[in-house]
Amino acid sequence: MTFELPDLPYAHDALVDRGMSKETLEYHHDLHHKAYVDNGNKLIAGTEWENKSLEEIIVGTYDHSSVAQSGIFNNISQLWNHNQFWEMMGPGDSKIPNELHSALVENFDSISAFKELFCVAGAAQFGSGWCWLVKKTDGALEVTKTENGVNPLCHGQTVLLGCDVWEHSYYIDFRNKRPAYLTNFLDNLVNWENVASRL
Repeated sequence: MTFELPDLPYAHDALVDRGMSKETLEYHHDLHHKAYVDNGNKLIAGTEWENKSLEEIIVGTYDHSSVAQSGIFNNISQLWNHNQFWEMMGPGDSKIPNELHSALVENFDSISAFKELFCVAGAAQFGSGWCWLVKKTDGALEVTKTENGVNPLCHGQTVLLGCDVWEHSYYIDFRNKRPAYLTNFLDNLVNWENVASRL
């Protein structure tokens, strides 16, 4: 199976007035994401993973005992992470659907408390990585963070929302102000209907 770079679900300039520039999407999607696709395909060619799904490869190549992951894991996991990331954002005004709103309040006491936890997790991730809203196996929601390309699939969790905190995700628009990028992501970029559909 050969993986392909998915098209963005919106134009490259669709998020400009929401705080993510056309230049960022051109670099992030067209160059960085494409590199994960191309490198991932090269690395799995001729291996036991060649005809597996992204999810199977991620879970099967993740090394729980080491921070350093294999090239296959790093590229395939980042390919998957970015596939989700573009879908989790959108150009229109998006309200948190009732079911998701209730779940967030039940688990975090308030929407503002959830957003604060999410931003703190993303800002506190040392170096490159991601912050996440996940559903655990017991159904509870939790905010987590992971290093580099690691994602919640590695821990048996369901991804509801993820934010890329690698510098290439925000440096063009926010320079070194990662907290401002995270706040803008939650307030202006998230497609909450997509998040709710993952519940």
